[in-house]
Amino acid sequence: MATGVAGAAFAAALCAASPAAAEITIQFQDRDVARMVSLGGSCNRCELSGRDLTGAAFTGASFTNATLVGANLRGAELVGSNFAGSDFTRADLAGAELVAANFTGANFTSADMTGVSAMGATMVRVRMDRANATGAELNGANMNGAIMAGATFTGAEMNAATLANVSARNANFTAAEIGMSNLSNGDFRAASFREATLNGARLTGGQFDGANFAEAEMNRTDIRGADLSGARGLTQEQVGRACGDANTRLPGRLTARVCRGISGMRVTPAPPVPPAPPTPPRVRNFVVASGH
Repeated sequence: MATGVAGAAFAAALCAASPAAAEITIQFQDRDVARMVSLGGSCNRCELSGRDLTGAAFTGASFTNATLVGANLRGAELVGSNFAGSDFTRADLAGAELVAANFTGANFTSADMTGVSAMGATMVRVRMDRANATGAELNGANMNGAIMAGATFTGAEMNAATLANVSARNANFTAAEIGMSNLSNGDFRAASFREATLNGARLTGGQFDGANFAEAEMNRTDIRGADLSGARGLTQEQVGRACGDANTRLPGRLTARVCRGISGMRVTPAPPVPPAPPTPPRVRNFVVASGH
């Protein structure tokens, strides 16, 4: 009962609060309340750094340009919400639901994104330097132009994702599933693709000096115009299954084959079917945050 009263007070305070007032209100809430609240509405430039928002649900919310540096968002639901331009530096997002959310230009530097579910999320031009996205579900995510130097995607699912024009030097894609994804014109120097699945992916125009492809699957991978001359771990069997052209650069005496029907083809995989909406917990306090 005390929790319900606190949640009601929280809702009343946030309904008319400015972003600054919202910061003060959240700061003094009991952690049990923070775990149960549902944040909706709009709160541009909200200051939520260091807050304990474990399990909170941002339902169709607009928190653009919010600051969540070091915030605890473990298991939180940000489904269908707009966090464009927001700062999640060093935030804990382990196990969070980010499905179909908008993070254009957001900053996830050094964030813990272990096991996040971000199918179909818009992550254009995000910063993910040194972020840990081990085991993340990023199928169909649009990460065009993202900066992910030193990021970890070990065992992640990134099928049908857009990874074009990214800067991913020293990134770790070991055992990741990247089938039918667009990696064109990306900087993947010194990245690890060990045991990764790259079947049907597009590597056209990419830089891969020092990248490790040991035991990677490359069935009909589009390597036309890709510079793989300094790549490591490649075998003739791998490149023989891929599709190259006269502009493909390979190490040693490896030779690429030209695939029928791939000339001028662009990899445009169908987006994955979105998952069913998450089931809300049995008890939840609904809060509308509005900042003016």
